[in-house]
Amino acid sequence: MNDNYTALLKEYAHWFDTLGYNAKTKKRYTGIIKQFFSYLQANNINHISLLNHQQIQTYFDYVQTVKSQKTGEAYSIIHLNDIFFAVDKLCQFLHDMGMSNAPAPLNYRIKTDQRQENIDKIEPFSIEEIKQLQKAIPDTYQKYSFTLREQRHRELELIFALCYGCALRRMEAYKLTADNVDFDRKTIFIKQGKNYKDRIVPMSDNVCNTLKDYIYNFRNFQKLPHNRLFILSLSELHNSLKEAQKATNNEQIQAKRLYFHILRHSMATHLLQNGMDVESISKFLGHSSLVSTQVYTHIVNR
Repeated sequence: MNDNYTALLKEYAHWFDTLGYNAKTKKRYTGIIKQFFSYLQANNINHISLLNHQQIQTYFDYVQTVKSQKTGEAYSIIHLNDIFFAVDKLCQFLHDMGMSNAPAPLNYRIKTDQRQENIDKIEPFSIEEIKQLQKAIPDTYQKYSFTLREQRHRELELIFALCYGCALRRMEAYKLTADNVDFDRKTIFIKQGKNYKDRIVPMSDNVCNTLKDYIYNFRNFQKLPHNRLFILSLSELHNSLKEAQKATNNEQIQAKRLYFHILRHSMATHLLQNGMDVESISKFLGHSSLVSTQVYTHIVNR
């Protein structure tokens, strides 16, 4: 990429900061514009002053025909719309910087049923696959010392107990403290979950026993500056899930995306498959509307 585009990309990234977007979003859109500049240069458009509407439209047509270098597949509609948005923002940036002949944003988007696309991306684990993941926990982190290995194993057990057994959302699980757990009533109190709603979640006997063992035989002996149940950071916990996935030596399990929320999706799907009504599942998950819960009906039917 030539000096003109390199300098312009830095200014675009700085300008994007002023719009209030988070760092991850800025990085994504800056990366898109970097690819756009490389495309322009490859087509002998070596200065931004030469850019016009027709060239942008040609690029939009082009990205709808190419395949991603990472996946080898065509770009998703969501990613394509991200490209269109990033280039529109570039046009806005050029106008703000005083480029009088800068093209106006095209505001071109591909219409999609966003909800259906999100549903299609959900690939729950089966009950047997969940069991295999849990059985693989002792085989993770074999090169670690006993103390560090035990810590990782305990945290993994807690993830499955909370995010699968109780179908908690990631941050609902991560923010839990021992004070939120009532062993007498076998319930967990979720304070200000999604949409700032409080709710009470029941625990099965297995989940209850797992939490008792974790709190009384492990967590209470840890000296930490916080009172959360989880000791590790969210990124470390996510990496631990990946380690459990590798340890299964099951190619079908390893081919799926394993993350906190897919455990919640998996539990909801299993409850529906086992005959629980949608209203009860909705209450268990803490959904504000049955529409959200009916997603799992589509998944089961699929």
